[in-house]
Amino acid sequence: MRTLDAPTVAEAPPTAGQAKQDDGPRPDLVFEARGVTKVYHMGEVDVHALRGVDLELAASEFTVFLGPSGSGKSTLLNILGGLDVPTAGRVFYRGGELTAADEAHLTRYRRHHVGFVFQFYNLIPSLTARENVALVTEIAPDPMTPEEALDRVGLADRMDHFPAQLSGGQQQRVAIARAIAKRPDVLLCDEPTGALDITTGVLVLEAIAAVNRDLGTTTAVITHNASIAAIADRVIYLSDGQIARVEHNTHKMSPQDLEW
Repeated sequence: MRTLDAPTVAEAPPTAGQAKQDDGPRPDLVFEARGVTKVYHMGEVDVHALRGVDLELAASEFTVFLGPSGSGKSTLLNILGGLDVPTAGRVFYRGGELTAADEAHLTRYRRHHVGFVFQFYNLIPSLTARENVALVTEIAPDPMTPEEALDRVGLADRMDHFPAQLSGGQQQRVAIARAIAKRPDVLLCDEPTGALDITTGVLVLEAIAAVNRDLGTTTAVITHNASIAAIADRVIYLSDGQIARVEHNTHKMSPQDLEW
């Protein structure tokens, strides 16, 4: 497992008014968030997207974040992925403090450790599926081949098709292949089935579940679709920027058994 650069992992001293917790960050966890708050300043109005969130995510865990629009799901995912920073609080990735990292370190963190899948596929129309995935493999230190990544999401026979020649579900699976081709430690998915019907959505969820199961990739999916929660190890419900409750699935469902 690759680790972050030394300046990023060094634990910063407590800030004024912040007591250092006795046990410190736990390197056995993939993510640990403490008191994470995010406030967006919209003119004269302050929008509180997150209100003191405490969170732990374990290695190889499949977690679904569930909640309505505006509950803080995407903000939390973006902070875990290094795309945004909290207004207050601390976030640790494998014991190293992300909230102490500068932008250069966050860029390396995103490049080497995190795969992102968004609601919209963000594929380059003029490139084939294989070429879209190769954009990532060319800059990753230890990537899969584009062929292996596409095969893992069931698109071995669509490698040389352009996005316009693929269905929405196939395009999303290309986006998943692109995300996993660099062998990330973490896969973060923001409404990956939001633009899809149930049939194609199930295929996408099967691809995500297979990555978690076969590669041991720590996986987090945010959604407002309560049915998807059944395929996760753990379900974290968010409301008004706070974690409302957490549930564990003792018997995970297969994506093809979901009823939307």
